[in-house]
Amino acid sequence: MYLLNPSTGAALLVLADGSRFLGHAIGAQGRTVGELVFNTALTGYQEILTDPSYCRQIVTLTYPHIGNYGVCQEDTESTRVHAAGLVVRQVPAQPSNFRSQQRLQDYLAAEGCVGIAGIDTRRLTRILRRTGAQNACILALAPGEAVTDAQWFEALASAQGAPSMAGQDLARVVSRTDETDWTEGEWALGEGFTQPAQRPWHVVAYDFGVKRNILRMLTSRGCRVTVVPAQTPAARVLELAPDGVFLSNGPGDPEPCDYAIAATQELVGRGIPTFGICLGHQILALASGAKTYKMKFGHHGGNHPVKDLDSGRVSITSQNHGFAVDADTLPATLRATHISLFDGSLQGIARTDQPAFSFQGHPEASPGPHDIGTLFDRFVALMENNK
Repeated sequence: MYLLNPSTGAALLVLADGSRFLGHAIGAQGRTVGELVFNTALTGYQEILTDPSYCRQIVTLTYPHIGNYGVCQEDTESTRVHAAGLVVRQVPAQPSNFRSQQRLQDYLAAEGCVGIAGIDTRRLTRILRRTGAQNACILALAPGEAVTDAQWFEALASAQGAPSMAGQDLARVVSRTDETDWTEGEWALGEGFTQPAQRPWHVVAYDFGVKRNILRMLTSRGCRVTVVPAQTPAARVLELAPDGVFLSNGPGDPEPCDYAIAATQELVGRGIPTFGICLGHQILALASGAKTYKMKFGHHGGNHPVKDLDSGRVSITSQNHGFAVDADTLPATLRATHISLFDGSLQGIARTDQPAFSFQGHPEASPGPHDIGTLFDRFVALMENNK
């Protein structure tokens, strides 16, 4: 056994295939397990950490310097950190940003999130690209604590004993439990979050792990938003008399979400304008008769080119998903609207018989580019035309 710098605790990262990495701890001490994925975004680490779609996943950020601009509470996408852990190359000792309120490493510690820095994230990413996303364990030790062979074996056993993401219904795990009204609009420099006055369209938004900026973009477009828990039956949504239904992003495998699939089938069948994002996109596809599959290592990043099959326009998009809709299983009532230019996978669908459509990526741009935010305008147009 041996010791690292006594001022910084050692951290072990072990993959289920036995790959080992030794670095130093950032954040909380202790052990965490989850599916290890890599994200190529250059910024937005705080939004990524607080995205409920990362529930039970350890995130590797491929950009080498993470934490440069610190942490600001206005940038959180939910009430807490949902990622199971964080893996980075380097964390600056001090951030530089006029909005910064806290260092990343202090934020992780306060949130109880285990992290590791000082490892070769390029090597790690190559492993994940070759083998696919796999379970892993981070073991963060106390300052001065020695690293032992027993700890390596403990971390490996934890990684190999973690359940597969396939088959896990995590939407009900991260969803809120009560209905709530959302009134906050988008953030503006010098103003903070806006409070739009005009809200003529009533949207019921399913919370499968919804990000705050999605709700803000709906509100800023004149929507009065009621957010409901993931397991809300269609009958309750119909009681709320919405002009439109929104199916949010979320973690895990869409196939076990039978409650959401059944509710979506009924609501779409009633002709209510419906818009789905990420997990919501997959739910709409399953409710319409298509199938989904688990991807090798998924799409996670802010630089993914997506082609609109109707217009030919290419948008750079934010992505975060490990499952996808199988384009070969689309029934006659569904048509493909967008594809990924990275691998040709399906990125968007629309019903041919009902006012319903969905997109696989994250058009709310938190984090990421704003290219495809016009999908929210399309949803509003559907509600207007349905009146």
